[in-house]
Amino acid sequence: MTEALHYNTGFGNHFATEAIEGVLPEGRNSPQKVAHGLYAEQLSGSAFTAPRHENLRSWLYRIRPSVLQSSFSVLDRGKIRGPLFDEEPASPNQMRWNPLPVPEKTTDFLEGLVTFAGADSYGRGSAVHLYAANASMTDTYFYNSDGDFLLVPEVGRLRLRTEFGILEVSPGEIAVLPRGVRYQVVLLDPTARGYVCENFGLPFQLPYLGPIGANGLANPRDFQYPVAAFEKVEGDFKLITKFQGNLWQASLSHSPLDVVAWHGNYAPYKYDLSRFNVINTVSFDHCDPSIFTVLTSPSELPGTANVDFVIFPPRWLVAKDTFRPPYYHRNCMSEYMGLIFGVYDAKEDGGFIPGGGSLHNQMSAHGPDTTTFNRASTVDLQPVYMDNTLAFMFESSLVYKPTRFAVTSELLQQDYHSCWKDLPVNFKPIAKV
Repeated sequence: MTEALHYNTGFGNHFATEAIEGVLPEGRNSPQKVAHGLYAEQLSGSAFTAPRHENLRSWLYRIRPSVLQSSFSVLDRGKIRGPLFDEEPASPNQMRWNPLPVPEKTTDFLEGLVTFAGADSYGRGSAVHLYAANASMTDTYFYNSDGDFLLVPEVGRLRLRTEFGILEVSPGEIAVLPRGVRYQVVLLDPTARGYVCENFGLPFQLPYLGPIGANGLANPRDFQYPVAAFEKVEGDFKLITKFQGNLWQASLSHSPLDVVAWHGNYAPYKYDLSRFNVINTVSFDHCDPSIFTVLTSPSELPGTANVDFVIFPPRWLVAKDTFRPPYYHRNCMSEYMGLIFGVYDAKEDGGFIPGGGSLHNQMSAHGPDTTTFNRASTVDLQPVYMDNTLAFMFESSLVYKPTRFAVTSELLQQDYHSCWKDLPVNFKPIAKV
């Protein structure tokens, strides 16, 4: 595959890119004959009749059309679940897990994918997966029929070899692989571990900035899309798809990464989280976590997300006369949190560590542990820069149901709730005179 590692930039724009000059047809999408004997094929990420500003599609000019494959047969899905989640009831309990261990046997990205929780509803929903791998996908390619994958690496760099070209993503970056896109995950380090948000609803988009104005949070120009790169390889390959929660496998006699040129606005992309322009208070009180939203999948209710991707990156804390860590909270949204590196400022007692995660479903109370509360209540409030920390949250208006693996695994911390048990009673009522 041609090693095209420069990128198109800009979120949601229309891109046109070709690995061989003159392949892209001028003035039409599907000419009677495509240059160099290629096939024209459209990949649609929305209904044909979606409003123009929401319509997602790309035209691919490829060596072979995607129909050239064997029939699919059901494959063992391992620990992958969703989009229906019915193994275990949803729980109001606070839950927290240790990281997935590095596999002992040879395990690629797809084999190392484990579903921890999911939220399902007609036409929307999301799932939380974690992955741990020590091998690259070689003769296997994958695409998801159920939803988009938002990848959040925690350990190890990944090379995503896609139909649209190549993306390389490292810890501190994210990548989004839209449903239907075929790709292969190659490890650039000995091991890889991280998180995946699978979005069954409307595609991710930038949140409305409202009174923030024109600038701030994630800027469109910082999103990177691949340029065309292709391979013309024949052999015995496997094509796996996730379809209604099951894995299906077909055989291929060629690599599906044979797109010589493409144009459109439906394609995989990456984003460097260090480019997020943090907005925060410069006076007093604590901003709601929604101010840290990178991407959102809207629901039918304005302002209420199907799922948000939120980060808590390095930033200045300057608020005076304020309890600076995240406040104690009960929320109509459900929150799955993970940690990429460092220490999260609401959990200084330990237990919430890189590669692990926590789940607080709708109206489940949560907040700083005892150590954090005691320190933040008495510390001298000087401006301080929070460095070497990067946490994130998948936040949904739906309830996350844990999988059987999640509730029975030794990774589940049975004593999570004890991080609050020593919170003191500081109330001192004034005696009546």
